[in-house]
Amino acid sequence: MELTRYGSKDARDVRTMLLDIHDEAYAGDSDEFHSRGRFAEFVDAWSSKDTWACVVGFEDGEPVGYAYGALFSPGGWWRGVEAPSWLTADTQVFALSELMVVPKWRKTGASAQIHDALVEDQEAYAATLFVDSAHPKVGSLYEGWGYRKIAETRPFEDAPLYAVMVKDL
Repeated sequence: MELTRYGSKDARDVRTMLLDIHDEAYAGDSDEFHSRGRFAEFVDAWSSKDTWACVVGFEDGEPVGYAYGALFSPGGWWRGVEAPSWLTADTQVFALSELMVVPKWRKTGASAQIHDALVEDQEAYAATLFVDSAHPKVGSLYEGWGYRKIAETRPFEDAPLYAVMVKDL
């Protein structure tokens, strides 16, 4: 798989591709929270950050999936979630906002490759992410990659309940 890295300056160029992969991953899901329009709001908010980083995997020129996120401001953490005790005003944390793989590429190891390529480039103390608590197998997958659950949150009224997970880098 060919892995391509993008930054905030590339966001407009890859936006439609990210949304199209999202649509394929959530095909048949009628929850408004998972709609293209709602997801576009998140893509735009995250990709507007100067530290936004994205890795897209390609096979034979076709996208397999992607991961993206950004650094919190030093000492920053998820809004509405109690900060962990190790977080100081100087601690840099990478927030992995999305990891999405086209359905036919699930369970192939592609998600781990994409994840690792994104996270290994970050100069941060830790990486953190949300995982839908209704999907314990996904949470177990992240645990296998070194993440641990530290809290739960519902960051938006229409959002599912998420496990907050963190991994030391």
